[in-house]
Amino acid sequence: HYYPFFVKKTEHIKVYVTLTILAYIANFHVQNKFLIGEIMYRSKILTTIILLAGLAVTGFQCASTELTSAKLYIQQKNYPKALDVLKKEVAKNPQSDEGYYLLGYVDGELGNFDSLVFAFDKSLAISQQFKKDITDSKRYYWAQLFNQGVGTFQKGSNAKDKDSAQVYFDKSIKSFKDAVALEPDSADTYKNLAFVYMTETKYDDAVEPLQTLIQKDKSLDGYKYLGEIYYNKAVKARDEYTRSHDAKDSVTAGEYYEKTISLMQDARKIFPNDSELLVLLSNSYIGAQKVDVAIGAFKIGVEQEPNNKYYRYNYGVLLLGNKDYQSAEEQFRKAVEIDTAYQNAIYNLGVTFVKWGADLAKANEDKKDNTNTEFMDKYKAGLPWLEKSLTLSPNDASLWELVGRVYTVLGQQDKAKQAFDKADELRKK
Repeated sequence: HYYPFFVKKTEHIKVYVTLTILAYIANFHVQNKFLIGEIMYRSKILTTIILLAGLAVTGFQCASTELTSAKLYIQQKNYPKALDVLKKEVAKNPQSDEGYYLLGYVDGELGNFDSLVFAFDKSLAISQQFKKDITDSKRYYWAQLFNQGVGTFQKGSNAKDKDSAQVYFDKSIKSFKDAVALEPDSADTYKNLAFVYMTETKYDDAVEPLQTLIQKDKSLDGYKYLGEIYYNKAVKARDEYTRSHDAKDSVTAGEYYEKTISLMQDARKIFPNDSELLVLLSNSYIGAQKVDVAIGAFKIGVEQEPNNKYYRYNYGVLLLGNKDYQSAEEQFRKAVEIDTAYQNAIYNLGVTFVKWGADLAKANEDKKDNTNTEFMDKYKAGLPWLEKSLTLSPNDASLWELVGRVYTVLGQQDKAKQAFDKADELRKK
């Protein structure tokens, strides 16, 4: 820290000023990790600590009594007293640029950052005399607040009980919000503020800083996290509509799906090869009942990244939903080739054959054709994949029941009974 050094006054010598500048600049990086749901974010935190330097001090003969007293109190670090006399100074002299500058400095030392911003803005509106000092001071306090926000977030993340974590998270939010007030162009501050809100599951509060982050920085993380918030709101509203059958819930779901689609379309103009953006976009197309558009989007994704198992899998899910069983089989097989333990792809490959067989059986029934046994071949083709899926999820009651039904169709009654009994056993636990 620095404080002004003051003049000494004698009876016969003119008042003079001794100005001492202490400047210390330290740049360092703090590596921090934020885990939100399943998403890990690594952020480099640049904290440039610029200690205040260069307080312009005029001679006592030019300074008011209030300014002189305030400087003395600042030297003594008696900030409450300094605050009192500086408030009197600006009340008596509304054009006191130095008074407002010192008032902002004292507010900073007392942690009154809203008042600091107001006082500094007033000083700059009167003159630019203290512009450099104000800029350096804001950067200094911004760095302090940013680091406090990171530190209290980490303490909240490591807290053993929920109440303690809440206290630390609230302190972190306060620090980041104050930092935003000081440096409103710092994208990192909005990013970290949004992460703390999301950690607290205050998703509505996270929307505004994420929107600002995107506006200022076109941040990939900003697009992803805001897109997830919109998408989850859409899913929640759709589920609510399923229960309530209230048209308002359906409209809300549609609005949030469209918001997600619009945001993801903008994001993909900047990040055309990001797989998470494509998944969000495609899922939103599905939610908005634009399946054909979603299929087209994933087809492009697979063409661009043929070894991306997630593209293959999601494309397969869309094709399966569209009853294009042959194409779905191809995509799931490709996904399993890429990752032989990819459980979702293994399961859905088995389901593809089961659904395919069921549709063929239904077609036979409609035609009253008892000679066509192609549907049995599909059930037989699906069974090994479902059995493999069981080895990966042995405690899934629904999966055991599905396998039991396939055994039944194939005439393997003993195995079917064992599978159904296992499903019942798991459900009783």
